[in-house]
Amino acid sequence: MTTIRQEDLVQSVADALQYISYYHPRDYVRHLARAYEREQSPAAKDAIAQILTNSRMCAEGHRPICQDTGIVNVFLKIGMDVRLEDFRGSVADAVNQGVRRAYLHPDNKLRASILDDPQFARVNTKDNTPAVVSMELVPGKTIEVDVAAKGGGSEAKSKFAMLNPSDSVVEWVLKTVPTMGAGWCPPGMLGIGIGGTAEKAMVLAKEALMEPIDMSD
Repeated sequence: MTTIRQEDLVQSVADALQYISYYHPRDYVRHLARAYEREQSPAAKDAIAQILTNSRMCAEGHRPICQDTGIVNVFLKIGMDVRLEDFRGSVADAVNQGVRRAYLHPDNKLRASILDDPQFARVNTKDNTPAVVSMELVPGKTIEVDVAAKGGGSEAKSKFAMLNPSDSVVEWVLKTVPTMGAGWCPPGMLGIGIGGTAEKAMVLAKEALMEPIDMSD
């Protein structure tokens, strides 16, 4: 049986959030460079070049890739043979402590965007908590932690539709993407979730964004 202490999880989340604030995933950079080589539009080619230049500057200087440092999404797969020790609250509380530590890091403070009461008081929590936490119990003796800081622009452009069995998902995507404008900061990646209930499909779409980019065309 593996013992995981609260501090282990807190620091892991904090380290991951700092890391992804200034490093693009390697597969993203590689595929964006390929897109630059193939792009025919001068304006689009220039935009991609600016993204790649910015990516390198942020990696070298350890500064955020974007001023919108995101809504934190954390996916936890908790092994059923794991023993949680020294937790002074829930697992979600520990995750939020990690978020707080990352966003208030004195060497690289990240923008806090989350409101405590988004409908009425609309008071900023000042530390970007709470995170959106999804947990799953799985066989094993480890905890797998996937962390994403999803920008508000892309989140605001999320789409959901109930299609008939005879409808084409491809046609719906091709019709929908051009209506999204520039608010989601293209070029970007599409996460598509199909099946289950409405909330399950949306979670599947978000999980799809965590997968490596493996399509060259």
